[in-house]
Amino acid sequence: MITMPSLLSADQRQKLPATLPNWTIHQQSISRELVFRDFNEAFGFMSRVALLAEVRNHHPNWSNVYNRVSITLSTHDLGGLSKLDVELAVAIDQLLPA
Repeated sequence: MITMPSLLSADQRQKLPATLPNWTIHQQSISRELVFRDFNEAFGFMSRVALLAEVRNHHPNWSNVYNRVSITLSTHDLGGLSKLDVELAVAIDQLLPA
């Protein structure tokens, strides 16, 4: 049986800045803007994120303009943030150099 995730609680949302310091926390989503050296580096990053997203069946809203990538995560079925968004954001952060 597949269990649908639930929206994050107020307590979980309050802890997000510590868990995701490089992300902007919005009412119903989290977002991050990234700048890479060039288009190839940005697109390569997006390809790696796409693989992470596909495995999780949880896909970002994102855009790419040359060396810039904008990512927004939200669980649309729930109308807000869930554990899926946090897990994908953490996995995305792990792709980046420290």
